[in-house]
Amino acid sequence: MAQVNMERVERVLKNLEASHADAQILINDPWSIYYLTGFYADMFERFCGVLLARGKEPVIMVNALHQLPEYENARVVYHTDTDVVAKAIAQEIDPAKPLGIDEVMRSGFLMPLIKHHAASEFFLGSFAVTAARAIKDEEEQNLMRISSAANDAVIADAIQLVHEGVTEREIADQMLELYRNHGCDAFSFPPIVSFGANAGDPHHEPDGSVLKRGDVVLFDIGGRYRNYCSDMTRTFFWGEPDEETAHIYDVVRRANEAAEALIAPGVRFCDLDRAARDVIEQAGYGEYFTHRLGHSIGLQDHEPGDVSLANTDTVQPGMTFSIEPGIYLPGRTGVRIEDLVLVTEHGAEILNSYSHAPITLRDS
Repeated sequence: MAQVNMERVERVLKNLEASHADAQILINDPWSIYYLTGFYADMFERFCGVLLARGKEPVIMVNALHQLPEYENARVVYHTDTDVVAKAIAQEIDPAKPLGIDEVMRSGFLMPLIKHHAASEFFLGSFAVTAARAIKDEEEQNLMRISSAANDAVIADAIQLVHEGVTEREIADQMLELYRNHGCDAFSFPPIVSFGANAGDPHHEPDGSVLKRGDVVLFDIGGRYRNYCSDMTRTFFWGEPDEETAHIYDVVRRANEAAEALIAPGVRFCDLDRAARDVIEQAGYGEYFTHRLGHSIGLQDHEPGDVSLANTDTVQPGMTFSIEPGIYLPGRTGVRIEDLVLVTEHGAEILNSYSHAPITLRDS
């Protein structure tokens, strides 16, 4: 029989009750549902939700199109395409208690619940799940390690695809097979492969650009291992780089390592960003570092929470996030170096082992 992860349910309820005593919560985000129940499906226009309340077994509400296994510690309630879905939802909600709503819940389901007073009040409750998911448990930490190790192996294979006359798109089109060769099921996100001036665009999409001597070759790639995401960026040289490109590579490398050296429980995220940004600004390239230093990651490549100057929250053990400084010279070149980190009780475990050293893929 299937089981809801009750340790994770307890963490969600504690987070919820810390600010909304005696509340219940209806969770609709597919990855949060998976996090709690092990069941994942894209619902599109249909409804799926998990209702949690203290002292009651979880209730999984799902369209009958999706037949779930029997759960040992939860009740599965089905509705059909011809049912009034809001009525089916309301039957499970305690009308005398406040209801936390997931930020992804469709207004077409929410508004009828509000209209018919299905709960005593409604509030945004996603924070309770977000806070739980931010702290990876031991199982999740191990999956993040395996996923990132696979990403290290993929980057080693990917550089073998680089050769005279190849295009960005030709390399990107071969990447999924590399991930499957290393035990991953899918991409975390579509791979970024950028040559030369295209690397000056942080989110360039691979196109028909042909590799030429003196180009940088930037890979920003990630895969899914048992649904946990990896994400890593490395920048290589095709032939000897010009003096400025070699210099900005060194600046970005030092920025990455300055931030990673600072990671420990209690350190503010904004101070990590500042440590990397200071290195880049002192080198005269501050205006060319155009994004935050990093983002949280786990079941989704980008999860709530980031490493930015605006985030004054503190780092906690079990968190996983990226450290990815970059310098982008529009129309000319760009460099980014990205690792994933797992916060430990005393510091950080860098989940990527692939070298930061400058690597020339072909001598000039």
